[in-house]
Amino acid sequence: MSRMIGTVSRGVRAPIIREGDDIVEIVTSSVLEAAKAEDIAFHDRDIVAMTEAIVARAQGNYASVDNIAADVRAKFGGETVGVIFPILSRNRFAICLRGIAKGAKKIVLMLSYPSDEVGNHLVSMDALDEHDIDPYRDVLTLARYRELFGYEKHRFTGVDYVEYYESLIRESGAEAEIIFANNPKAILDYTKNVLTCDIHTRARTKRILKKAGAEIVLGLDEIMNASLNGSGFNADYGLLGSNKATEDTVKLFPRDCQVVVDAIAAKLYEATGKKIEVMVYGDGAFKDPVGKIWELADPVVAPAYTAGLEGTPNELKLKYLADNEFSALSGDALKEAIKEKIHAKDENLVGKMSSEGTTPRQLTDLIGSLCDLTSGSGDKGTPIVWIQGYFDNYTAE
Repeated sequence: MSRMIGTVSRGVRAPIIREGDDIVEIVTSSVLEAAKAEDIAFHDRDIVAMTEAIVARAQGNYASVDNIAADVRAKFGGETVGVIFPILSRNRFAICLRGIAKGAKKIVLMLSYPSDEVGNHLVSMDALDEHDIDPYRDVLTLARYRELFGYEKHRFTGVDYVEYYESLIRESGAEAEIIFANNPKAILDYTKNVLTCDIHTRARTKRILKKAGAEIVLGLDEIMNASLNGSGFNADYGLLGSNKATEDTVKLFPRDCQVVVDAIAAKLYEATGKKIEVMVYGDGAFKDPVGKIWELADPVVAPAYTAGLEGTPNELKLKYLADNEFSALSGDALKEAIKEKIHAKDENLVGKMSSEGTTPRQLTDLIGSLCDLTSGSGDKGTPIVWIQGYFDNYTAE
């Protein structure tokens, strides 16, 4: 009988990871023990993935508020810094802001509106329309923002992020001024020294500011990109992808992940005889239709992965074939015709109508999203995900 089950994604429980733990050994042994306990056989092209958090924890990749302050002070001179386009997050940005403010005399905080880069809304588009505000043209002071919109709180967290961020800056010893704009050049009316905190648009923002006459332009990826007094760091991403660890420290995005995934793949092959793909994943890449939040606050979904996860899906759309090319067939005849079509498909289906509607995204982004949803971000205790059948198709027996 043909196989009736396709892709299966399993969360695998693991010990609580501490600094200095052997992450390669822990991930490998956890998956092997899970397979033994549940009597699951390994197959070629299974995928084993682990959250970026456990890799960073094992590395001890942490930085303190004081580390951040020292780096900002050294790079900006300790005077006025324009901090633009941060996301609205207690977990992702609040501690970073404390460190930034502690390293400067004054912070001019420029918030994008009506929402931040990942979809956290300060106000609604309807509210902007009601007051005839054009977010691409109008620069609002804090006083004008309050006059128009009052004290809006985030739908899910109940936090007024404008008030919260202003209080963090002042409590850290810096003067605070807040404006609202979406054109990066608006900050240059207040200071020529700018720290741009956007994630996925940072290269464009830096280019615009430099062309417009800014004197010092750095991104969060250039803060904590080297160790300070033994701190953690990330040479590629700096503070991007960091999360709150304690009230005074952040866990940085993990570094040197490729050696980790390659070592795990090698150990799993030695133990199982199967070629298993391995990746490290952070946020998934999907959007919540209710809260309008785009999940991806990490700089990338997957900082490292084995070679078999490179590229995009190359799949035929079965319902397109059934409704068009094979519309006259049914039952076993339709099944066999589609199987033959799959066996004969081109190695590159880009632009072909028969692949229209398949998801045009990187494999690592798709798989990372599946992993993020499987492992969750709370107390499931499954920071490792084991996926089987992802690369199967309708012809797999």
